[in-house]
Amino acid sequence: MARTKINKTRERGSAEKWLKGAYDNLVQGGIDAVRITPLAEKLKLSRTSFYWFFEDRETLLTALIDLWRAKNTGNLIKQADCYAESISEAILNVFDCWLNPELFDSRFELSVRGWAQQSTKVSREIGTADEARLAALRRMFSRFGYAPLPADVRARTLYLTQIGYISLKAKEDVVTRMSRIGDYVAVFAGVAPQSRELNRFFSRHGYTNPDLVLEEL
Repeated sequence: MARTKINKTRERGSAEKWLKGAYDNLVQGGIDAVRITPLAEKLKLSRTSFYWFFEDRETLLTALIDLWRAKNTGNLIKQADCYAESISEAILNVFDCWLNPELFDSRFELSVRGWAQQSTKVSREIGTADEARLAALRRMFSRFGYAPLPADVRARTLYLTQIGYISLKAKEDVVTRMSRIGDYVAVFAGVAPQSRELNRFFSRHGYTNPDLVLEEL
C-alpha cells in the first residue's frame, strides 16, 4: 500500500516541480512556452496530474507571479532595509542583489517584464513592484539624511540603472563589473565608499583581484 502511494506521488510530481518547470520554460521561451501539455511532456508527467496541484493554467501563472514577487521584490526591499553604518554600505547591500541570483533573479525579471507586454494584469504587477522597490530605496536614502526630492532622484537613478542593465541584457566580466562598483556608489550616493566597505563587499562575493585589493583605512 505504501509503495503504491509513493509511486502515485512520483507519477504526479509536486506543485514545486510543476512550478519549477513553468519557471524554466518562462525564462527560456517566454510566457507562450508555459503550457500544460508541453510542461507535462518535459517533466515526464501525465497532463492530468497537473490538476492535482493547480486548478488551471491561470492558477499556475499566478503562482509564477507570486514567486517572482517574493524573490525579486521581497529581497530587494529586505536588502534596502538592512542595517548599514553609511549610505555607501547601504547601497552595497542593495548591490548584493545584482550579484547574487539567489537574492534577485535577473532572468526571471526580464521574462516577467517581457510577459507584461502581453498582459495588462502583469503590467500592473510590474508597476506595483517598481513603486514598492523605489519606496524602499527612497527610505534607504532618507535614513541617511537625504531630503525627499534628492532621495527620490537617487533612488530612481540607482534602480533604473539596474533595470536598464537587465532590459539591455548587458554583459560584463567580473573584473570589469567589480572595478566599477566604487564609482557607481559614488554616483548614486554623492560620496565615495570607504576602502573597508568595498573590501567587505568584494569578500562576501568571493572576489579577489590584486589590482583592486584596497588597504583598510
